[in-house]
Amino acid sequence: MHIEIERKFLVNGDYKPFVQQSEEIAQGYLSSDPARTVRVRIADDKAFLTIKSESNAFGISRFEWEKEIPVSDARQLLQLCDLAEIIEKVRYIIPAGEFKWEVDEFLGAHKGLVIAEIELPSESTSFERPEWLGEEVTGNPHYYNAWLSKHPHAKINSPKNSGR
Repeated sequence: MHIEIERKFLVNGDYKPFVQQSEEIAQGYLSSDPARTVRVRIADDKAFLTIKSESNAFGISRFEWEKEIPVSDARQLLQLCDLAEIIEKVRYIIPAGEFKWEVDEFLGAHKGLVIAEIELPSESTSFERPEWLGEEVTGNPHYYNAWLSKHPHAKINSPKNSGR
């Protein structure tokens, strides 16, 4: 088990010219309890089972255990998830010095949501913020994938539901 340290941001600009690779992801949750999430993910031709603890008070760090599993097993485990709650997204990888940004462009019920994450070696590590980076949402549970799996972003943020 190791500690995952990451910061999350909304994306407000054109990041695609900086993309060096991408992958299609489908993921579901066997447990979305905030104290411990259990995720099954298929990313292109690889699959993973991941368990994460609750985040620390700042929402930056949490324990993470991840194992690669056969794609056939992941497909079977995804069948245990509520199919309406499967998250589909395209992840774009953008190098940033010694780090990399992972920019997730959500599809389906979350269309229009784009979130950038950067994993860091410590909570105090500084990093360069590209122009296309928007508001920081680190620690905001409404941007955790486990929460999104139960709350369609497109429906919540539609003009009809925005109070305008």
